[in-house]
Amino acid sequence: MPSRSRTCPGGPPATGHEARTPELVVHLAFFLLLGSSLARYVQRHGAQPEAPAVLALAGTLAVLYVIGRRATAGPGRTASGMARLGVLVAVWAVLVGLAPSFAWCAVPLFYTALRTLPPRAAYALVAFFTAFVVLAQLRLADRFEVDVVVGPPVVAVLATAVFTHMDRQATRQAALIHDLVRTRRELAATERREGTLAERQRLAMEIHDTLAQSLSSQRMLLQAADRLWDSDPGRAREHVRSAASIAERSLTEARRFVHDLAPADLAEGGGLEAALRGLASRETTDARTVTCVVDGTPAPGALPDRVQSALLRIAQGALANVREHSGATRAALTLTHLGDQVRLDIADNGRGLDTAALPERAEGVRGHGLPAIRARVGQLGGTLTIESAPGEGTVVSAAVPLHPATVEVPAP
Repeated sequence: MPSRSRTCPGGPPATGHEARTPELVVHLAFFLLLGSSLARYVQRHGAQPEAPAVLALAGTLAVLYVIGRRATAGPGRTASGMARLGVLVAVWAVLVGLAPSFAWCAVPLFYTALRTLPPRAAYALVAFFTAFVVLAQLRLADRFEVDVVVGPPVVAVLATAVFTHMDRQATRQAALIHDLVRTRRELAATERREGTLAERQRLAMEIHDTLAQSLSSQRMLLQAADRLWDSDPGRAREHVRSAASIAERSLTEARRFVHDLAPADLAEGGGLEAALRGLASRETTDARTVTCVVDGTPAPGALPDRVQSALLRIAQGALANVREHSGATRAALTLTHLGDQVRLDIADNGRGLDTAALPERAEGVRGHGLPAIRARVGQLGGTLTIESAPGEGTVVSAAVPLHPATVEVPAP
């Protein structure tokens, strides 16, 4: 049987179990009607001279139906499909002319015409089928009967209306499926973009808090060594050794960063308190501009790795800001455990700043220091407080829950 899968513009064909079931019912109806008409003809007219021709035409009609269905199973109208339908209709018309009882095979052929031809041509062919059926039924009747004239057109209109409704429903369903698939793809693309932006933010913060700060410290130490090389070679060499130590530590951080491991200070053991003390010691020894101390009591239990890593990175970023921008000579790190929260305070005696002028986001802030700190605190569901005034130093306070949930924070 010639057939085509209905499609919507730009969408997938309306195929699947829902589309195949009506087709199977139509095919079954065609062969049942053909078989019953053939049996009726053989019982009543099997001895007539034209019986062999009727049997041959019935067999040809069945073969053409099967061949046409298999040959035109793909989507879209084709010239070959419409040609096969024309041959099928011609054979059926000759068969009905010889044996009017085969007229009711036209009902499944309505479906074939509506599936194969453009709407106007299909409706014209359905009208032809209907007229032929009426004439055949009048030939079989002994006298004129109204139901013979009215019945076939009613059946044709009903079959056409049902098919048209189902076809429109299938087209709408195909369009809906297409829209859902497109929306799903767009959502997946959006999630990939958001994941990429989040990863860029993480990389920017990690690079700023590790490699960038280390390079800044090395530059300062090497500049100091260059100034002292002639007047005080001993101190100059000490600065060079300190720069080499920072470079070695930066290499370790870079390797751990590549493998997405914990910061090197935490990996050495001792917990967050020991890592903060090591950070303060290096700031005091290496930079030689800020004396850094750590205050706090050991945690009653081990802090989650995420919290420890984030707080250490926050301390690194805050101390980098103190060293590079505040002009401070002293900084203090204080770690406080408050039940279900832990708070890290970084205080300095620098020139201070106007907190009212601080942007909420990164606009106007050089580098990633403060925005990165704000983002890290936000990702842990914590709060960041900055207390400062011009000439009075600055206190940066980050409080985070001990068991943070993942929170999406826009990239700074």
